[in-house]
Amino acid sequence: MAQPKQTPPLLGVRLSVMMFLQYAIWGAWLPLFPAFLGEHRKLTEEQVGNIGAVGALGAVIAPFIMGQIADRWLSTEKVLGILHLAGAALIWQLATFTDYSSLFVFALAYSMLYAPTMPLTNALAFHHLPDRDKGFGRVRLWGTIGWIAVGIGMGQWLLHYYTPAEAEAGVTAAIVRAKQVEGMADAFRLSALLGAVMGLFCFTLPHTPPQPGKQSIAPLEALGEIRKQPLITLFLLSLPVSCLHQFFFYHAGAYLGKLQTERTWIDGIFGVGGGGLMTIGQISEIFFLAAVPFFAKKLTRKTILTIGLVAYALRFAAFAFTFSIGVAVPALALHGPVFGGFIFLAFLIVDEETTGDVRASAQGLYNLVIVGVGVVVGSYLSGQTAAWVKQRYGEMNYQMLFGIPFVATLVCLGLLWAFYPGGKSRAQLAAERGA
Repeated sequence: MAQPKQTPPLLGVRLSVMMFLQYAIWGAWLPLFPAFLGEHRKLTEEQVGNIGAVGALGAVIAPFIMGQIADRWLSTEKVLGILHLAGAALIWQLATFTDYSSLFVFALAYSMLYAPTMPLTNALAFHHLPDRDKGFGRVRLWGTIGWIAVGIGMGQWLLHYYTPAEAEAGVTAAIVRAKQVEGMADAFRLSALLGAVMGLFCFTLPHTPPQPGKQSIAPLEALGEIRKQPLITLFLLSLPVSCLHQFFFYHAGAYLGKLQTERTWIDGIFGVGGGGLMTIGQISEIFFLAAVPFFAKKLTRKTILTIGLVAYALRFAAFAFTFSIGVAVPALALHGPVFGGFIFLAFLIVDEETTGDVRASAQGLYNLVIVGVGVVVGSYLSGQTAAWVKQRYGEMNYQMLFGIPFVATLVCLGLLWAFYPGGKSRAQLAAERGA
């Protein structure tokens, strides 16, 4: 008789620390990266978009390399440890790169190391959690907490160490902003330190061995499962959604930075630079992820995905048609349903609709869409669109810049309702039969 699967000791704590470090590494520098490139390194809008695009190529290639390694050859925790240690060594150097060519090459190299780690941490957590609906949300929210912690931490660092008082003689708002973006180089050093800690910690995670499958090439087997509903619709719809997300992500920092030209009480909480203020979205994400176990059992997957796309549309509308800190703050809080209602739920759907021997590869393939192809295309389009808007209006017109993805999000919402199957998921039906 097969023995029941034993839960590793302190499983929830270990997986939570893993998620905290995983997203703190990314959150330390990514929200500041576009501003650092454009305002400090003086790159053009097109160049910033190109670097963002090539920086996502790792997520395109990773599923066919790292997914195969983790599913068939080497234990997942060892793959994670090696990738994070190598990534930490590389990102430390980013603060010293000054020219477009070096930054372009860095973005490609680093993405090859970091991008695979996101789906692999998901796959490792899903492998060990006895109840994915209830357990994964609790674990994953610590990734959000990690993003918040480093975002606010860097905002406070920039406020206290790189923000001269405007009351001093000759200090203008432009000088203050220039000092702040110069200080953003420290974000890459912080990310490197966190990456080194994460790399070592990964070797202590629960053992997650490779598994034999029907095919020796795991990604090919995963592709066969993805061709079925509802995964095929989810994958195809996630591509334009990911593209649209880049319009917000790459331009929200500059938008918020202009709203923070005068010191307010908000700076005392979130710091300056835009990255700290953007953590309002991650704070709301905590509450939404905490509610996911309830929503996942009571609502259909299609309904929750709809909530996510409606939140996307409302956030774009707020940024397109207003320019007020009073509107921006609640709009940022929509990131909770944006992430939890669409992206987080999508990873859960991928796991529950695929078999165990290809889940790492399936997660990697979805990551290819949402963080790979979508980011490559979206970064390029957002950069080209921003350059076109600036050329047409002589300055950045945020109504046009955010209005375009607002309309496109409404189109995606219509496609969701037209093609995604309704009714309860396979996991929900199985839970009801077992009740």
